[in-house]
Amino acid sequence: MKIGIEAQRIFRKNKHGMDYVVLQEIKELQQMQTNDEYYIFVKPDEDRCVEDSSNVHVIELNCPSYPLWEQWALPRAAKKYGVELLHCTSNTAPIKCDIPMVLTLHDIIFLEPRDKQNKSLYQNMGWLYRRIVVPRILHKCQRIITVSNFEKKNIMQKLGIPEERMAMIYNGYNDWFRPQASSINPQTSYFFFLGNTDPKKNTERTLVAYSKYLEQSTVRRRLLMADLDRNYLHTIVSRNHIENILPMLDMPGYIPNNQLPNIYSNAFAFLYTSLRESFGIPLLEAMACGTPVITSNTSSMPEIGGPNAILVNPESSDEIANEMLHLERDQTFYMHQKEVGLERAKLFSWHKTANQLHQLYHTIKQIE
Repeated sequence: MKIGIEAQRIFRKNKHGMDYVVLQEIKELQQMQTNDEYYIFVKPDEDRCVEDSSNVHVIELNCPSYPLWEQWALPRAAKKYGVELLHCTSNTAPIKCDIPMVLTLHDIIFLEPRDKQNKSLYQNMGWLYRRIVVPRILHKCQRIITVSNFEKKNIMQKLGIPEERMAMIYNGYNDWFRPQASSINPQTSYFFFLGNTDPKKNTERTLVAYSKYLEQSTVRRRLLMADLDRNYLHTIVSRNHIENILPMLDMPGYIPNNQLPNIYSNAFAFLYTSLRESFGIPLLEAMACGTPVITSNTSSMPEIGGPNAILVNPESSDEIANEMLHLERDQTFYMHQKEVGLERAKLFSWHKTANQLHQLYHTIKQIE
């Protein structure tokens, strides 16, 4: 089979969630012993993280914008190379395409009410693009893949898609996420939080929770935050009168994925307190490193974290703060949560993800 995979943004230096998902899927498919040929369609950029091999051909398509690349350049290139099935991996796909398609629809957050406080032009444009494109492509897709049972049910209910057209395939995590030798004193190690300006990440309530933690803790651990706009931070601090957190924050900016295992392993605990996630790869990454995780009792997070995870109401800063203090004050509970995470993470892998993808591609081919 000649299978096309849309991976437009995987060559960019600062990758994000969906970029990592398709990158790892491609790398696993590349290792499989099959007669399939994969055509990987990407936009040129500085991090050439996939190379050609006997069964993988990297096709660079230079186009000035995301929509033009996807709607014009991608379907033409797929047709040129004789692709029999085109897998679009990042929620959207070409509206006009004669090739059978598979769509990975990670979530349908773009159909839910939009937080009017979100001033990010990039996020708002992406939200609008998805609202325009997704309803026009769903009926053209042979299968719609999503990444958790929570999201599968959500998509079926809100978009009226029958179950036989859906496929649920869990994400995995990179094998370099495992416990690392710690160079930090456990008594003074930090909390880690991947907050940003997206309202669903719940940054404001998490910072309020951290302020409450500092008021009650005798250890007073620092908080490491990645990739947060400082103007946004100071707005939160001023609005909530939590100036006490400012001397306790470390904000290094964007953290490359290959540096995260050491950061997780040196952290006292990881705060994954989003309001909503379709899967939650950072949750897996932290657990695989043996780092206790405080996560939310909403959307997919109980499904991925498992029945023994620390689950809190993400809208309650008191609950978040209380569990931070619980981990700090109860060593037995803390060690139990380390083991809970390590065992849970064993259920997921990119190898399993790629095998399920391969089976799905061939199932579609057989029924055409």
